[in-house]
Amino acid sequence: MDDERPSIGAITSGAELRNWYWLKEELLQHAKALGLATGGSKSELTERIATYLDTGKKLAAPRTRSASRFDWSKEKLSKSTIITDSYRNGPNVRAFFKQHDGPDFTFNIAFMKWMKDNTGKTLGDAIKARRAIAEHEKVHKPAIPAGNQYNAYTRAFFEANPDLSVKDARACWAWKRSRPGHNRYEDADLIALGQTEIE
Repeated sequence: MDDERPSIGAITSGAELRNWYWLKEELLQHAKALGLATGGSKSELTERIATYLDTGKKLAAPRTRSASRFDWSKEKLSKSTIITDSYRNGPNVRAFFKQHDGPDFTFNIAFMKWMKDNTGKTLGDAIKARRAIAEHEKVHKPAIPAGNQYNAYTRAFFEANPDLSVKDARACWAWKRSRPGHNRYEDADLIALGQTEIE
């Protein structure tokens, strides 16, 4: 197998496409070039392009419901603000939570999922949920969504190499994603990358 990462435009089959790691931006640009719909998640884009390469069939993007007109980037927020289907993370929302939930507030995967899944509840409910999630995660390490390969890789990297740095993890990840095949961490990644790059 040729280990040099090809241009996405040179890929000719779904199996070959899935054998490499692609940034979402690369998939979006390629979908546009092929005349395919660009909506949906990274995994949906991958499958849409793969299906087209294998069959010539152009799959439609998933339909999304109409979002409310509430502008989360500009509206004044309070604990009684209803979470709408137009909810988006951003500086305005972060400022609200820092004011009402403490200056150390940060978004994490579990809390962002809670916000997405709880349209109709209030930001006051969200504060309580965020605190409950934080308590739970002190004991139970949160699951990483299947599509977030970088976070899964770095977690496994540090579990295997607690004394190495973030720079080391990023160097290994950059090497791994440039290769064909899966993107799970393996001890052999350190050897393959070479000790000169891991200090």
